[in-house]
Amino acid sequence: MATELEELIGFLSSPSPPVKKIAVDIVRDYTGSEDGLESLGKYSNVVLPSLSRLLGEEKVVSEPAAQALVNLSQKPELAGKMVEMHMVRTSMETLYKQDCEIISLLIMLLVNLTQLDAGIDSLLQSADEKMHGLYVMKLVRSFCSSSCDGKVDPFEHVASVLVNISKKEHGRKLLLDQKRCLLKQIVRNDSKSLLRKRGVAGTIRNCCFEAENQLQNLLLISEFLWPALLLPVAGNKVYSGEDTLKMPLELASALSIEREPVTDPEIRVQALEAIYLLILQEAGRRAFWSVNGPRILQVGYADEDDPKAMEAYERAGSLLIQESGLDEELTETSS
Repeated sequence: MATELEELIGFLSSPSPPVKKIAVDIVRDYTGSEDGLESLGKYSNVVLPSLSRLLGEEKVVSEPAAQALVNLSQKPELAGKMVEMHMVRTSMETLYKQDCEIISLLIMLLVNLTQLDAGIDSLLQSADEKMHGLYVMKLVRSFCSSSCDGKVDPFEHVASVLVNISKKEHGRKLLLDQKRCLLKQIVRNDSKSLLRKRGVAGTIRNCCFEAENQLQNLLLISEFLWPALLLPVAGNKVYSGEDTLKMPLELASALSIEREPVTDPEIRVQALEAIYLLILQEAGRRAFWSVNGPRILQVGYADEDDPKAMEAYERAGSLLIQESGLDEELTETSS
């Protein structure tokens, strides 16, 4: 005899819209608690496909179905089952259907699914040579064209998806592929959204782990890369003409005037870690000197009060000690 929960899950496939609506709302509410997640997890082979089928319906049904899937996907074992049943493909196909009303929820689902290696592979379409990277290209295009500061921004969680996929080598290689120019598009994203800023900084930092083998590709976008990395760590000072004379125009212009400081220390740490990875390479250090990067580190360090960020400044500065004595100046500033 079926349990109440089994009967409830069965109603998700009811031909009656009102019954289906009530059932999906109750299932969604179940996923709001740990006990509910555990109970539904026992019927994952039935409940996950049933919820997946509802994603293409009207918003009154698709929204609670997507909310339930987002909650369920926080459990790694359930997220793994979703990946196996091609939930990444379902999410992407639904996401780009005309008039999709659950974009933000679908992307949040992708964030959870790409916590898993299998989810990353599925989003990268690694098994299909012809389609490889298409999903990511679509997401990057939407992410970079939809920034709506102060308004609803349905694609802002793509920032977290990009961080997830760039944690893996094959994800970084896709973003650094010069034919696709994906990282260049990401770096140029200008938004006041903290989620977007953190995602861009984290993605750049992760991609810089490829600096040893792909430094040339990274430096090809230096016009956008150095401002993205150096402006967050430049401190609050208006720089002198002597300092900015040695900088490219995009940096000099921004640092010659009063500007809004980057108050989030996580972004500063990510930027400094990326700089460190770049200047580990001799050509990276030369490029850093060419934009007067060491001076920016000095000024930024003087304004810094976050312990982790200060440590990141010092770590980057230590690589330049033999060339400039910069590390000694950082140490003197901190004492």
